[in-house]
Order: sequence, then structure tokens, then C-alpha cells
Amino acid sequence: MIARIVYFGLLLFTFFPFVESSVALLLGIGYGLIFQNEFGEISKRYSKKLLNIAIIGLGLGLNLHEAVSVSKDGFFLTFISVLSVFTLGFVFYRLLKINKNTSLLITSGTAICGGSAIATISSVLQPKANQITIAMAVVFVLNAIALMVFPFIGHYFKLSQYQFGLWSAIAIHDTSSVVGAAKQYGEQALEVATTVKLSRTLWIFPLALLIGYFNKKENSSYKFPYFIIGFIATMLIATYFPQGEKVYHILQGISKQLMVVALFMIGSLINLQSIKQAGFKTLSYGILLWIFISILSLVLVLNYF
Repeated sequence: MIARIVYFGLLLFTFFPFVESSVALLLGIGYGLIFQNEFGEISKRYSKKLLNIAIIGLGLGLNLHEAVSVSKDGFFLTFISVLSVFTLGFVFYRLLKINKNTSLLITSGTAICGGSAIATISSVLQPKANQITIAMAVVFVLNAIALMVFPFIGHYFKLSQYQFGLWSAIAIHDTSSVVGAAKQYGEQALEVATTVKLSRTLWIFPLALLIGYFNKKENSSYKFPYFIIGFIATMLIATYFPQGEKVYHILQGISKQLMVVALFMIGSLINLQSIKQAGFKTLSYGILLWIFISILSLVLVLNYF
């Protein structure tokens, strides 16, 4: 009885707009570790539905023209980083011998845009809930570290605001952390980081289709990710019908909160056994990828931009 009250109490709490993704995930994990989640099947089913709806709504926050008009520098760095992370991710996956789905989720989050990329790819890949939770947890922890240390590193290497904007947009996972770090550095850094990060986010679409295609070969129950079409549709609506910007902003906020609720549900499915199964190797995998892309992008920015 207590477990039910706590579950629904926390679930309702995650609907409030001040609750962020990382907080919801931690609350879910805490609940899963303390109580046995008797709503496991419901959480699993509805978290996927909420994620799909949220991803469609997030398209309203993207302007296609702004993303495409990003500078050549941003496109070059984005392309190199995505290609490098996935190449190295495959190497580390082979060396560390971690779970394939978890590896793909962490790699996608590192290469593109953190939690949003993991949520999108999980809807295509259909991994176990604990695999999503572990990937999210790794990315959120590294995000928090990046938000604190990146501005100091930028000042140490005497990066210009333009350079720091490029670097933070490529090396930090989530958009919120990119904005937070760049804002500490300066207005120009924030403007550059936001634009480049926007173009980086667009890689979700081809990546989801590519992973879905290969997953189809291995999984006969594979279903085409129609929510991707919805994501593109809402992005095009926001681009070509800017008159509804105020409405789009409200709908995007609702979508973000639905993703927060979904992350609580996903987190509540974790237990001690699944954490033990993930082990130190999974955490090492995420850290190694992040350190690699951080150093690679910093070297490129220092020497060529």
C-alpha cells in the first residue's frame, strides 16, 4: 500500500514544470531500489508511449532554416564528432564486451544530444528498461560534471567565446548543459553553442532510421518508427508557420514534461540486480567516449578555429 502511494505521489510530482529530467530519473531509480515496482508492465508500456509523443512535440522547438544555416565550422566539427564517437564506440564495445543496446544508447547520447537522443533511439531499438536507465544515468552524471568544469577549462586554454561555443556544443551531451556552460562563458559563446547544438540535434533523424533498419534485420517484430515522421512534421510546421510560435512554445514545454514523466517511469523499473549486471565496464565505456570527444574537439578547436 505504501509503495503504491509513494509511486503515484512521485509520478504526480514529475508533472510539475520545475522537475527536471535528471531529478525524475533519480526519483525513479530511488523508488525502484527501495520498493518492488508492482506497476512494472504499466510503467514500461506507457513510458514508451509518452516518449514517442514527447519526441514529436520537441520538433516544435527546432527551426530547420536556423539549423541548416549553421557555419561550416560547426558542420565540420559535428560530422567529425558523430563519426568518431560511433567508430570508437564500436571499438570500445568490442573491447569491453558490454551489452549492445546499452552501448548504442550511450554512444547515441554522447554523439548527438544526450537524453533526447537516448529517448529517441530507445523507441526504435526497444531495449530493456534498465538499459535505458543506465545509459541515461551515465549521460546525466557526465553532463553535470561538464557543466561545472568546462568553463574553467575554457579559461585555462584561453579559448575565445567563438571557440568555446563550438567546443561546448560538440563535447557536452544535453542541450541544457551546453546552454548552461556557454552562458557562463559569454553571450557570443551562448549564441554559437546554441546554433551548432541545433544542427547536431538533427542527426537524430538519420541515426534513428539507420539503427531501425539494422534492427529490423535482427528483430522480426520491428515496427517502423512513425514518431520520426511526426517529429519532422512538427519541425516543418514550426519552420514555415512561425505565427504560432507562442503555441509551439507551450506545446514544446508540455512535451518536455512528458519526457520527464517517462524518465521517472523508466527509472522506477531498475533494481539492484540490473545495476550489478551493468557493472563498472558500462560506466567506463561512457566516460571513455566522453573524454575522447572532449579532447578531440578541443584539439580541433585550438588548432583550426
